[in-house]
Amino acid sequence: MRTNIVIDDDLLEKAFSVSTAKTKKELIHEALYELIKLKKRKDLTKLSGAVEFHQGYDHKKHRKLRG
Repeated sequence: MRTNIVIDDDLLEKAFSVSTAKTKKELIHEALYELIKLKKRKDLTKLSGAVEFHQGYDHKKHRKLRG
């Protein structure tokens, strides 16, 4: 889809400084992918209290020793 937008020059310059994108199109695509990834990430704090552990489960028993 072709779209014309006005982008703040300072914002664009900062975005290029933290990206490997070579063109404005690449930069916008990267920014959109990152936004989608960020918004899809689940807020783990919402899971608080939602996970039930089996009584007597010993998580330390199942740890692998690093060595």
